[in-house]
Amino acid sequence: MTQARRVVVKVGSSSLTTAAGGIDPERLQALVTALAAVRARGVEVVLVSSGAIAAGLAPLGLKRRPKGLAAQQAAASVGQGLLVAQYTAALAAYGVTTGQVLLTVDDVTRRSHYRNAHQTFAKLLELGVLPIVNENDTVATQEIRFGDNDRLAALVAHLVHADLLVLLSDVDGLYDGNPSLPGTSLLGDVRSDEDLAGVEIGSVGSAGVGTGGMVTKVEAARIATGAGIPVVLTSAPNAATALAGDPVGTLFHATGRRRPTRLLWLRHATEGKGALLLDAGAVRAVLGRRASLLAAGVTGAEGAFHAGDPVDLVGPDGVAVARGLVNFDAEEIPRLAGRSTSELAAELGAEYEREIVHRDDLVLL
Repeated sequence: MTQARRVVVKVGSSSLTTAAGGIDPERLQALVTALAAVRARGVEVVLVSSGAIAAGLAPLGLKRRPKGLAAQQAAASVGQGLLVAQYTAALAAYGVTTGQVLLTVDDVTRRSHYRNAHQTFAKLLELGVLPIVNENDTVATQEIRFGDNDRLAALVAHLVHADLLVLLSDVDGLYDGNPSLPGTSLLGDVRSDEDLAGVEIGSVGSAGVGTGGMVTKVEAARIATGAGIPVVLTSAPNAATALAGDPVGTLFHATGRRRPTRLLWLRHATEGKGALLLDAGAVRAVLGRRASLLAAGVTGAEGAFHAGDPVDLVGPDGVAVARGLVNFDAEEIPRLAGRSTSELAAELGAEYEREIVHRDDLVLL
């Protein structure tokens, strides 16, 4: 933290709201004070904040988070304005200007959207603005949702080239079991998946206002640390301590290096729009040599996809071994499958001499 110049902080619904569903002014103020202190040291901050749906429950007379998507979106529509208004007023007292950024899955899975989002964040930070990010719950459909803001925060951390991701929860770190039971211990450091062996990771918190849980936080930590970004997981009351650089909660050490953004979102923020069926030789080439996928190794296709869509590369055993951005529409694949690139170029033209999936647009699963 003491070396970080750009930090993404994610706070969950249960850390911001009362049991009745409204925003807790004291909790929000404590978080804002901690963020302002970091900013005063010259550190750029991006806040990924849950709480829009939870904040909209009380004004709508709802006692708990509704299960239906339409009701959730109605609550988000009401609550998002209330949430950002409180952040804006509280941070303005410290001379900090805020900007609201609502993201959908398309913004991190479609290349043009992703590039535009990156440029927007870059300009906001250049202008000294503290961006407040949330999933655009009001318009997202069930099929195209992040599902939780933990994964969103990890992807945003990579998108803005953050030096650190801080996940604030309703527990003070990752335990090797249920923290409410005696005999469990806090894991201070996680350096690899081996450190998680035997760890019982729970699900949604008891407050019933969030969608995440420890499972989503550990997955978010894997995404970020695999891209070279360390992660601190602790409770919201420990935010000031964590952001001051003092040891608190669980530190997930970086395990990988920063990767091209398209590969990170391809692996963690997409689902295959269809599948390319590979023969055994193509599987060996993709896995063993990290080669591009050529038409000669393709035996068929499944699903309806278009050029530029993410598709799964499936071996003869039916197991998806990789995901990549396909260069052709699904209906074109049958006449290309099993044929050499030189043959295709001679018969169909030079535009068919390219790879089905280029190795630079491919990640192993």
